[in-house]
Amino acid sequence: MVSTIRNTDVKQKDADRAVVVAVTSRALFKCGADDGGEVYGEGVAFPLLQALQRVNERLLEENPAESLLFDVILITTNSQQQQQSSRIISSTRHYGLEVGRFCFSSEEDFIKSLLKNNVQLFLSTDRNEAQRASQKGVLSALLDQQTAFCPSEQLRVMFCGDAVIRPDTGPMPASRQAAQSFSAQLGKMRGRFSMLESPLSIVLVTSRGGRESCGGALRALRSRGLSVDEAYSLAGAPRGPILSVLRPHFLLSDGFSSLEE
Repeated sequence: MVSTIRNTDVKQKDADRAVVVAVTSRALFKCGADDGGEVYGEGVAFPLLQALQRVNERLLEENPAESLLFDVILITTNSQQQQQSSRIISSTRHYGLEVGRFCFSSEEDFIKSLLKNNVQLFLSTDRNEAQRASQKGVLSALLDQQTAFCPSEQLRVMFCGDAVIRPDTGPMPASRQAAQSFSAQLGKMRGRFSMLESPLSIVLVTSRGGRESCGGALRALRSRGLSVDEAYSLAGAPRGPILSVLRPHFLLSDGFSSLEE
């Protein structure tokens, strides 16, 4: 069973234009043992939501009539947390987070909730959840502890160039279509800002190959309408060191991505 509650404290986004991002409550809040408090503590996805909100604020500063905005949905699948739905809702209110809808579902039905709400990006700390969503055509990324130390004033999105230039060997899978669609929307958002002091930064990294591979990935992203702020060709070097410096909020390829890969 899936239950969705609209947040009346937040102005609802244009359903035809907004970029819908779903985040699990386990990622946003520290929903462990009940400590008796009125609100949950901040989880690893907290800076990410603040960064999404900052992008929206800047877009509206540039154009008060802007409708291409992030629409955040909070997904709760844990039965214990669902019994504390009022605490989850009051926690978002306490922190001033712009969550448009709260969705409560079982582990079995959470995919239905993503599809029903037209989610374009699903973010979770649970690898199994992210993989299941990707298999159903929902672009997904796995969050980890690194996300907790990412900047909250700028959204930093990293693209895996090796996946971007992967040759097509048959019909395009739904997850890749979703990745291309999301990157196009992200490109439109990035185009609203100047090169300097943008609240949204796009980073490209290719793990294999040299400058030619990186150049091919750049051209592929530009063909989707996405300009890149920074590009790095690792040529086989490990990705960990550069991730610690760039601190992206999440990594995207063609369906499911993890900063640990």
